[in-house]
Amino acid sequence: MDDLPGHEEKYFLEGPRARAKEFSFSIRVLIEFIRGFRILHFAGPCIAVFGSARIAPGTDYYEMGRKIGAEIAHLGFAVMTGGGPGLMEAANRGAKEAGGKSVGCNIGLPIEQHINNFLDMKFTCKYFFVRKVLMFKYSYGFIILPGGIGTLDEFSEALTLIQTHKILNFPLVLMNKGYWEPLMPLFHQMLEHCMIAPDDLQYILLTDSVEEAMNHLKKFAIPKYYAQRKKEFHRMLLFGE
Repeated sequence: MDDLPGHEEKYFLEGPRARAKEFSFSIRVLIEFIRGFRILHFAGPCIAVFGSARIAPGTDYYEMGRKIGAEIAHLGFAVMTGGGPGLMEAANRGAKEAGGKSVGCNIGLPIEQHINNFLDMKFTCKYFFVRKVLMFKYSYGFIILPGGIGTLDEFSEALTLIQTHKILNFPLVLMNKGYWEPLMPLFHQMLEHCMIAPDDLQYILLTDSVEEAMNHLKKFAIPKYYAQRKKEFHRMLLFGE
């Protein structure tokens, strides 16, 4: 098991270790962040698309992801995914086929995860938490396609950041009502028990319509980017860019 990618992260999360090991791990994490910042600095404004790695090409879910990727590209955003197979590949493929930019922030795992062949820009992380920070840092909206525990975690992370105002007014789209509808009664129960406020859910859209999803991005992601974040970055020879 020690040879599996990311085993250092497992040891780090098991509790305190020798100070030298904690310091050494912190330096490796810092280096990974810097490498990620350096590679993704010129990715441009992105929409993150999350979804299952287990979906095969040619399926309805895959074609939906492919269409989503193409439509995001038509809006002028880069498509950022986890860089793997399945619905990540579908979204990256759709963006690339539409002439847009396709970005992957991959993670080394013993199963399922391998880099897909439709990426213009890619970065492979060792640590899950670094990957999540990078994907949220460069994204102005989030599309949640059908997926498993990892996708649910990414949805929850996005919603938590919005609720706590760590990111502001960023749209969050759940694609496929039949798949995600079971979450809605839970949110309604949270509202009834005052565990969340109605405003916490105002940026969530549950839909089957790609057109409706794109209109939601137009309403929130595009104004947010052009109002506050539009800036041209120039490559610097000093940094080998």
